[in-house]
Amino acid sequence: MSAPGVVSFTQQGWEQVLAKVKRAVVYLDSACAESLHWGCGSTRLLEAVGGPEFHLREFESDAVGGGVKQPKAVFVLSCLLKGRTVETIRSIICRSHFQYCVVVTAVSHAVHLTANHVPAAAAAELEGQHPVFEQLEEKLCEWMGNMNYTAEVLHVPLLLAPAAPHLALTPAFASLFPLLPQDVHLLNSARSDKRRLGSLGEVDASTLTPKLLLQIRCLVSGLSSLCEHLGVREECFAVGSLSRIIAADLANYAPAKNRRKNATGRASVVFVDRTLDLTGAVGHHGDNLVEKIISVLPQLPGHTNDVMVNMVELTALQQEEENQNVVAPGCLAQSNDTAAKALWEALLNTKHKEAVMEVRRHLVEAASRENLPIKMSMGRVSPGQLTSYIQLFKNNLKALRNHCGLLQLGLATVQTLKHPQTAKWDNFLAFERLLLQ
Repeated sequence: MSAPGVVSFTQQGWEQVLAKVKRAVVYLDSACAESLHWGCGSTRLLEAVGGPEFHLREFESDAVGGGVKQPKAVFVLSCLLKGRTVETIRSIICRSHFQYCVVVTAVSHAVHLTANHVPAAAAAELEGQHPVFEQLEEKLCEWMGNMNYTAEVLHVPLLLAPAAPHLALTPAFASLFPLLPQDVHLLNSARSDKRRLGSLGEVDASTLTPKLLLQIRCLVSGLSSLCEHLGVREECFAVGSLSRIIAADLANYAPAKNRRKNATGRASVVFVDRTLDLTGAVGHHGDNLVEKIISVLPQLPGHTNDVMVNMVELTALQQEEENQNVVAPGCLAQSNDTAAKALWEALLNTKHKEAVMEVRRHLVEAASRENLPIKMSMGRVSPGQLTSYIQLFKNNLKALRNHCGLLQLGLATVQTLKHPQTAKWDNFLAFERLLLQ
């Protein structure tokens, strides 16, 4: 998988969204917000929206509607336009003054046909047509109160949150978890005695719940769009019961069959059930700083893959608990800061000791460029030493702005090294090695 392809896939998707948001109130669900966060940053969206009276809002049933001076709305959603999602859109529009509504969904029209129980043969005849989207467009005009108002519903594959050139996450599917042995009993509860399943090995697509099947199809739709962007004909491999079902669904996905005929490249796609390697996820044998940062720092609200970095250190506030929520937290994602992105990728790809030294090197170089009075010290890197470098930026607003992303990663490193849980890390690792012996 080529790095530019993965990153450009996400950025190309967001460019389509940004082209629609000028002077609009934008409603985002959490998965799309996370894709934006890692892909191009909220600053890009705010710049595209323009104007102080236009806002970004969380997509939820009690979200604030649009006022008289806010005639345009854009909804950016990671899910199917069905059920509670459509009800929430209707609720927001009915208490607003919108005259122009755009709904962007990360789920393709083909999956919407499946969700509306359209048979495969009938869906094939509708290729190139979008009746589900067109029906919703009519509803949007009806809810806005005038059939002459403008409504658009379109599909943009906002599947990925590219954390690095070779690491992309799928926040909309954070809850999609491999089946466990006890799940067989739940599946059997809806089956007759003669059709009972004996083990996970007997589970296939026909035995899953409609809700889980739809979730898998939404993932498959996004993966197919990614392969189309990369121009590859994929060959799927699977390890684990759920992975086997997902791989089979991608292989048999009708739009993917047509796409593969025109693909010039080839790619191998390997699906793995994470439950087959639980020790890899919960063990302490990974000598990586990022792993420790994500383990010990608090999660960024609404996100599945980023953390909160306490930024009080760079302000005049006292380091007291009541001040923790006064200043907005920093984070790991620095999509618009070239230097910070370079450091982040280095942290991902190096061992703990080298990563900490890389943080020191970046801070020293940044301080030197800003002509800050830095005192060089070699040898072992300590949290106190990194803090002293970060403190140099504290009273220099220009330097703070120029290196804000780098300082967030520096503070994340310091707070992780000082965290009580980090001190226990080596103890856990020693105990795990003892168990292996």
